[in-house]
Parts: sequence; structure tokens; C-alpha cells
Amino acid sequence: MKYILVSFILIVFIFSCSKTDKGIELTEEEKIESLKFGNEISNKAQKILLENVASAIETGGTEYAVEFCNTKAISLTDSISKTNQIRIQRLSDKNRNPNNVIKTDVDKIAWQRINQNEKEFLLTENNNEVYYYKPIILGVPACVKCHGSSVDIERNTQKNIKDKYPNDLAVNYKLGDLRGMWKIKIK
Repeated sequence: MKYILVSFILIVFIFSCSKTDKGIELTEEEKIESLKFGNEISNKAQKILLENVASAIETGGTEYAVEFCNTKAISLTDSISKTNQIRIQRLSDKNRNPNNVIKTDVDKIAWQRINQNEKEFLLTENNNEVYYYKPIILGVPACVKCHGSSVDIERNTQKNIKDKYPNDLAVNYKLGDLRGMWKIKIK
């Protein structure tokens, strides 16, 4: 019985991820182009965010960078979204911003795949929306100053994080850890 249940769940999962649930069916060329586009956009967004956070740290330290992230990070990704007529999200199971929590069933499937070291892929949601997913790795030492352990994060920065994000979960990371995932609406 256990084998049948596991087989059934696996079959449902495979069909839900490999087809577009009666929605958009992408050609192989469209898949390649969508993956390329998603990678370019996620790299661009990551670069802009890191440059701006580095500038904020240089201007006023990590305490100021927390303020910057709280008020400006979303507007930066929104700007990229508008310019490219797409929607960009950063999601995590250990989110800092409550808007970045993994909510949908499709996002949960994507998170499982990313945790199995899948680098980038496309999934569909609502039968006709194509999304690009890619892991966000904590790759810059400065990130640990706000997302590391209590030893890594200065006391004033910890207080500022707690004030801005009372339900913060985005701590205790080390360099190279999986921090979250990009979700970019392609179509």
C-alpha cells in the first residue's frame, strides 16, 4: 500500500511539473529562451541589489543597510519588473520580509527542487503563467553581517533588524548557504 501511495504521488508530481496543466505548452526553443531570459533577469536583479546594499553599508554600516533593504529593495526589483514587463519575487522558507514567504503549492514544489540542487527551471501556475526559478546563494561575505549568526551581526544591526522585521527568520546563514530562490514570471 505504501508503494502504491508513493507511486501515485510521484506520478502526480511528474505530470504537474512536466506539463503545463492544460495551459501554455512551450516548445523546446521557448524553454531555452525562457531559461536564458530568467537567468539574465535574476543576475541583473542580484547585481543591482548587491551593489545598492554594498553602497548602503559603505554609507552608514550594516545598521543603515537594514534600513535601506526595508525601504528600497522592493522598489529596485519592482523597477526591473516594470522595465522588462515581468514580475520578480525573492522567496525563502526563512524569510525576513513577510512578503517573501513561500506560499503557493507550485512555489513549495520549486523549493523542494532547489533543495535537491536543481539550478534553474520553469514551472507553470494557474494553467497559463510560466515562472522561472533559480536558487539564491549567500555568496558575498558582507551578507553574513545581516544574515549570519548573532556573533556575525553587530548588536545595533540586530536591534534594527528586530525593529523592522519582528518575525525575522533570515539569520544563521553561512557563506555558500542556500538563502532563497528567485521567482520570475516569464509569461
